[in-house]
Amino acid sequence: MANVYIGLGSNLGEKKKNITNATIILGSIMGDIRLLSSLYETEPWGFQSNNTFVNAVILVETDCTPETCLKMAKSIEREMGRTYHHPGEGYEDRIIDIDILMYDDVILNTESLILPHPLLHKRKFVLEPLAEIAPELIHPALHKPIAQLLKELVDNAQ
Repeated sequence: MANVYIGLGSNLGEKKKNITNATIILGSIMGDIRLLSSLYETEPWGFQSNNTFVNAVILVETDCTPETCLKMAKSIEREMGRTYHHPGEGYEDRIIDIDILMYDDVILNTESLILPHPLLHKRKFVLEPLAEIAPELIHPALHKPIAQLLKELVDNAQ
């Protein structure tokens, strides 16, 4: 069994309900939900929008491969109504966003999946909920605990 940390975000519709529904579906098809962070209200990152986000991180214990987890995540996004208006042209508002942040200590770089998530250490909206549920988790590429990465990000922003 592998531990997969998944970031969830929503800034359209019933945002908290969207996060809850995605979590329920992930738990029903991917594996057992072991930990769930609090919900965090955050500003959009990487684009302009009047809609704030609700973000969370969950830990799922799974026997699925990283690639299978990615396929499940994308399938759930589509099932919940996520659309891609301008693929490859940056970020946009979304009903649900599901990102695989880390899969055990796997380092992977394929055309479809990079692990750990390449922007994990630059996103407070990911590091905060991840540090809440796994502060001592070591980033396998940066070799630092998540709590330290969050502190460094916050310190550098000031």
